[in-house]
Amino acid sequence: MTTASTGDGVVAPPPFLLTPHQGESARALLSYVAALPLRSVDAQLLAAVVAIRAARTGVGNLTGTDLRSLRLEDPAGAVADLSAAGWEVPAHLIDGDPDKPAGILVPDMTPGPGHVLPLGKDARSRVSGWCLRTRLAKPVRKGSSAVRLAALFLAAHCSAELVGHAPADLPAACYPAVPVLLEKGFLAEVTGKTYRLAPAVGHLAGLFRTPEEIAALAREAEERRAAREAAVAPEATPESWAEWKADVSPALLRHVEAVETCRLCRLPFARYANAFMTAPTPLPMPRSGLDAYETWRTGHPDCGREAAQFTVAFRTGHGHGPSYGQLCKGLGWKKLSRELRGVIVRTLIDEGWLTSTPPVPWTLRPGKTAHAQGIVLPGQMTRPGGR
Repeated sequence: MTTASTGDGVVAPPPFLLTPHQGESARALLSYVAALPLRSVDAQLLAAVVAIRAARTGVGNLTGTDLRSLRLEDPAGAVADLSAAGWEVPAHLIDGDPDKPAGILVPDMTPGPGHVLPLGKDARSRVSGWCLRTRLAKPVRKGSSAVRLAALFLAAHCSAELVGHAPADLPAACYPAVPVLLEKGFLAEVTGKTYRLAPAVGHLAGLFRTPEEIAALAREAEERRAAREAAVAPEATPESWAEWKADVSPALLRHVEAVETCRLCRLPFARYANAFMTAPTPLPMPRSGLDAYETWRTGHPDCGREAAQFTVAFRTGHGHGPSYGQLCKGLGWKKLSRELRGVIVRTLIDEGWLTSTPPVPWTLRPGKTAHAQGIVLPGQMTRPGGR
């Protein structure tokens, strides 16, 4: 398990192995396994392993060594159960070369209409990796088939807050395994059918969301779409740009022309003209984005100071402040969505590390908190105490 230090001695938990959408795929896999006409928990655990391997092509490869590594109580009986359910298992899986892959055909997963678990390549790989990591988690790796199958089901049905409710299709054989999961530290607490995943294995949570939460996310997505549509304005033209500049104050015009003629930025006409002529419309931030911000901020504890110092250096070279995108790119804060960049910069403004002159773009500069730390623009003076 990988952890990361936040820089102040606090160890951050590892990131979740699955996205919410991949968590839905993991739960679909387990529900499919629970509905199969299998007589033993050994067969159910084996089915979960084979099914995720077969999800793309309809054939899941398994070697005799793989089978032994599962430590099933009755491997031959489990294989017989799969065969009775209609899966085609080559005979050499049990008695043949332990290193020779056996291609097990799962009819329900044959490519085409009726496929029970249609997954893309990346999703299949991620869910397969999650299954393996969950089965091998330290608290359960030496447990019975029931213990490991229960771990898969309960982890998959946990929310991002590590809270879950036992699903209706949890196999009956898994219920006696729950006290073992609690004793071994896979679960932190159990109350009736509600439970909490232990923080040490919290990265295995399937990020379960209730129908109400899914509906709320859909509403948020619709609000963001509507906001984007409302923000659409006619594209600037040289004529409309000249007319707009003729109406602004001398101070704003100096700033506009600093951006327009910046030899370092070399911005295209549409980029700077539309940015100045169209007031930005803040987009609603989804809860998943806020969670992403918390994770990002944990890994960047000194981002306020870094951002303030960057704006000083940027303005010295360019004659104007950076855009949100230029700030994040310049500091190496990569792979950030537009919404997440906005949350980061607005938070730094709220904290006083940065300030700007809204709605005018390219005006980021050190704020009061930065001033108190001696981070100011060249020639700028601050009062004692940073005021």
